[in-house]
Amino acid sequence: MFYFIGLGLGDAKDITVKGLEIIRQCSRVYLEAYTSILTVGKEALEQYYGRELLLADRDMVEQQADEILKGADVSDVAFLVVGDPFGATTHSDLVLRALNAGIQYRVIHNASIMNAVGCCGLQLYNFGETVSIVFWTDTWRPESFYDKIKKNRDMGLHTLCLLDIKVKEQSMENLMRGRKIYEPPRYMTVAQAAEQLLEILQNRRDRGEELAMTEDTVCVGLARVGAEDQGIRSGTLRELASCDLGGPLHSMIISGHLHPLEVDMLKLFSGPEGLKTLKMTDSSTYVS
Repeated sequence: MFYFIGLGLGDAKDITVKGLEIIRQCSRVYLEAYTSILTVGKEALEQYYGRELLLADRDMVEQQADEILKGADVSDVAFLVVGDPFGATTHSDLVLRALNAGIQYRVIHNASIMNAVGCCGLQLYNFGETVSIVFWTDTWRPESFYDKIKKNRDMGLHTLCLLDIKVKEQSMENLMRGRKIYEPPRYMTVAQAAEQLLEILQNRRDRGEELAMTEDTVCVGLARVGAEDQGIRSGTLRELASCDLGGPLHSMIISGHLHPLEVDMLKLFSGPEGLKTLKMTDSSTYVS
């Protein structure tokens, strides 16, 4: 059997009892190491699970999947994923490869940012399409995620923004020269994501477009959700551009229409300015 096992969001102890039992019976255990991170390292996981973990980076999962699946038709192999196994589309590909090779698979689910984001008080059924915000470079500054935020806002829905992770990335020079030299890991912060959104708003304003949001739209920054030191901050987009929520991983939410209960929850996490930009459109709806 090939097992996909979710590890949850905090530390080594967030694995389910079922997941831990399976890990301890497997012949090989891989730790996916590029779509997310825990607040503890590989060594802490190995100590708690009582098993050696084989790191599976993006190259291995996407180009050497057969090596990961090898022998899973005659023994048990586990593939560990931070959060829930299907929080990243890459892992659907691994399922299809297993089935094509005649290998049975089983999924052990766990909490992911997709549902744990409810900790900020916004109701999960009021969310629209989730977007990814990537690091800009000097020559590549995509804005497509803004258009998805606009669609959600037009329908009154919140948008969960997953922020970029750069792990085991190569510089263009090293890539072109074929040198296996990697850049230090980088994790986008809420402040960096807000800065990029502010720049997009200015670009769209300069082009005379009708804006989906403004600098005063209420947003939520989240850091290390599920950990003991998780951080949550609500405020305007402008305010979040200067907030420091500490270490990774960060996520951000662009609010849509807000129910009074959601507003009351967001006030628990707002700064001294409060949420003054909110306007009531009827007895049960706030907008910004």
